[in-house]
Amino acid sequence: LFIQLNQLLSTPAGLEWRETARWVKFEEKVEDGGERWSAPHVPALPLQSLFQLRTCLQKGTMLLDLDATSFKEIIGMWGMQRSPPGMGWSPERDRATRRAVPIPVADKALSGQPEEAELQTELRERLAALLLRQPRHQPTKSPLRLLAELGLSPCRAAASLSFQLRNRFKKKVPPGAEAAHVAVGEVEFLEKPFTTFIRLRRGVALGSLAEVALPSRFLFILLGPRAEVKAYHEVGRAMATLLTDELFQRVARQAEHREDLIAGMEAFLDELTVLPPRKWDPSARIPPPSYRQSHGNGDTAGAGDRASLGHPCSREELERTGRLFGGLLQDIRRKVPWYGSDFSDALHPQCLSAVLYIYLATVTNAITFGGMLGDATANMQGVLESFLGTAFAGSIFCLFSGQPLTILSSTGPVLVFERLLFSFSQDHSLDYLEFRLWIGLWVAFFGMVLVATEASHLVRYFTRFTEEGFCALISLIFIYDSLKKMLSLADAFPINWQYRLDNVTSYSCVCNLSSPGTARAPGQVGEGLGWARAGLSRTQCLGRGGHLLGTSCQYVPDVTLVSFLLFGGTFLSCTALKHFRSSRYFPVGVRKLVSDFAIILAILGSCAIDATLGLETPKLLVPSELKPTNPARGWIVFPFGANPWWVCLVSAVPAVLVTILIFMDQQITAVILNRREYKLQKGAGFHLDLLCVSLLMVVTSATGLPWYVSATVISLAHMESLRKESATSAPGEHPEFLGIREQRLTGLAVFVLMGVSVFMAPVLKHIPMPVLYGVFLHMGVAALNSIQLTDRVRLLLMPAKHQPDLAYLRHVPLRRVHLFTVIQLLCLALLWVLKSTMAAIIFPVMLLALVGIRKGLERVFSLHDLSWLDSLLPATARKEAEGKQPRKRKEE
Repeated sequence: LFIQLNQLLSTPAGLEWRETARWVKFEEKVEDGGERWSAPHVPALPLQSLFQLRTCLQKGTMLLDLDATSFKEIIGMWGMQRSPPGMGWSPERDRATRRAVPIPVADKALSGQPEEAELQTELRERLAALLLRQPRHQPTKSPLRLLAELGLSPCRAAASLSFQLRNRFKKKVPPGAEAAHVAVGEVEFLEKPFTTFIRLRRGVALGSLAEVALPSRFLFILLGPRAEVKAYHEVGRAMATLLTDELFQRVARQAEHREDLIAGMEAFLDELTVLPPRKWDPSARIPPPSYRQSHGNGDTAGAGDRASLGHPCSREELERTGRLFGGLLQDIRRKVPWYGSDFSDALHPQCLSAVLYIYLATVTNAITFGGMLGDATANMQGVLESFLGTAFAGSIFCLFSGQPLTILSSTGPVLVFERLLFSFSQDHSLDYLEFRLWIGLWVAFFGMVLVATEASHLVRYFTRFTEEGFCALISLIFIYDSLKKMLSLADAFPINWQYRLDNVTSYSCVCNLSSPGTARAPGQVGEGLGWARAGLSRTQCLGRGGHLLGTSCQYVPDVTLVSFLLFGGTFLSCTALKHFRSSRYFPVGVRKLVSDFAIILAILGSCAIDATLGLETPKLLVPSELKPTNPARGWIVFPFGANPWWVCLVSAVPAVLVTILIFMDQQITAVILNRREYKLQKGAGFHLDLLCVSLLMVVTSATGLPWYVSATVISLAHMESLRKESATSAPGEHPEFLGIREQRLTGLAVFVLMGVSVFMAPVLKHIPMPVLYGVFLHMGVAALNSIQLTDRVRLLLMPAKHQPDLAYLRHVPLRRVHLFTVIQLLCLALLWVLKSTMAAIIFPVMLLALVGIRKGLERVFSLHDLSWLDSLLPATARKEAEGKQPRKRKEE
């Protein structure tokens, strides 16, 4: 309901109805100056006004299901009449009586008061004329709207109606809303208060009675003598606040008797919380609550909800069918009906922003991991292979996977295994690519077995404990790699620690050509055994076999300093512009547009600064030729010839470890992306995703391209860039999170652009690498901040009195929260150590061991504590749900 409070005020021109407050969910008042609306706030009511309102509803007139088409008709039409005394009342008898005994509604509204409040005919006419006066709405500060209200009195109704039609406040009202009107005031010709509550049978547009053009449903009128003016205003606010309550709204729409409405108000009074006097400032306005919409921390859910849901993913998607490939067939049946909409739903400007953002992130990731792979494998896999593999594997996955929002990429754990595999091949004189081919074929076979046996149902055992450990590890890898790359710039572009401005006159550098005996040319001076020439550039000098001499030859501009400024500036710009959506500046459309294109704007701004400075900062280098990085290899890897025959059998052993790694990496990322908090509508496809990754292993292994699996951080960034929020929200209310724009086109466009990037080198070469490392840092920090573990780590460093009011802190002792956090941090540290040392070969097994550690926590923590700090395991959740069913039925 949109609720408007009109108050009868005395002006030099006479009595006038003027809008003084309005509600959608929160209250807005016209400030004392009469020129602006207050900020939305939670209404604070005097308790006495609620008791007075209850008396008004008990003794005043109540007309339910009134038929009318205009406010004038409500006042002047022939309307309802109660049955004669002693006949009882019912809606059917009331409607029959109304048809048989027509009496003017104004008379009914006035004569329907208790006997002691009966009004004379003259007073009724004066009151009806007063109610029909045109209200004056509170205009906004727009000069055009102010001009619309200026004019002579006969034109006021037309101006008011014009203002109503052009009022932009209607955008704040949710679709399908109706209006309720509250009118209060004092009149000198009344000796006792007059009250009427009217509910129309259907919503009717009552002209310019309301500020916005909405069908009206309820009217509440309270008029009385002058002495009670303050009380009337507060009773009107109480009625409006009562109508904002969802429970009372349902009661008011369905009530058949006066007693129903009184009972609804009693229920409202039962839920009130009273603030004691002199303990707070009654003139202070309570701001609307801020809703925290971070996915994954689960602070807004109740413990009972956790225990009953058990796992954040849908049970239907994880249930076993008991048939070979049964889960895969279920995934296909679930996804096929949505296939057409997976492309049509992408026709939105937000998707363009997501494509550009994820494309640049994927390019940076491909170059970074491609360079690392080149260093680790003697260029058997390099940047070009990374580009082509990402484009091919990503495109196929987006077209046929169960969750196309997933972004495939090379990941840190896979890179670690590739490094170990290459070292093992070198130490034992094995052909690396052929050995890798057989491992990839075995991994594909094992993956098909996992799909056939519906092994993805084990995803139910991946609780928040496992998800957060893995997500934190990948996020820290992103943060660590971006900082490591930036620090390495100090080696390539050293800082000029020895430079002194006062010694600038002694600095020089000339080219010494080591070819004595040549004829002198203009501009040459003799020095030592050679000739020094000042006109040659550094490249020309070294190209002719010369060398540089002088005190400033090693001087380079402070590229490292500027690079760090670009790096930090890009990170801070990304963060600030992403949060610009909740800023108080500019209209909501501008804020949303800036937030959607935040990463692109930050990159363009940093690139513009770099171009203005003109320094030779390291730029993005993209391969421009389609040939293997290592000339000694081809595009096809043959399975036999280079290695002994038994290698194809021995490859099954390391393939088991890779299978565990691929399965855990793929499925943990899928669990995170398919959590209920994201409100996905098209369902998941755990079996179908695993099938696609397994089949892609065959192609990438046979062509010597990198292995690809779901990239957790980039996939989370992809999801965040496609968030949908409600277009309208009540004043003071945050936009409602509606879900994710689920489609296949953004991912497909990203990977197609990846393939085309080989031909876009002239454009991409202008993007500084520090800028892209800043985007990397932003993605890592954003993913790290999205998990509950980060909040609990902050609690370790925070005194209790300054800790936020988190839901789990209300139900779990703080020392138990800290213990759970420390255990998670120890597991995370162990994963990092395994990843960074020679023991990385058992890293996949440690990921699997996280599930076992989580099971062991049930011996340390109670199920109540785990239900708040984590998700319950399936068997435990089922027992908890079964135990709560009788109690739930009893409560119902």
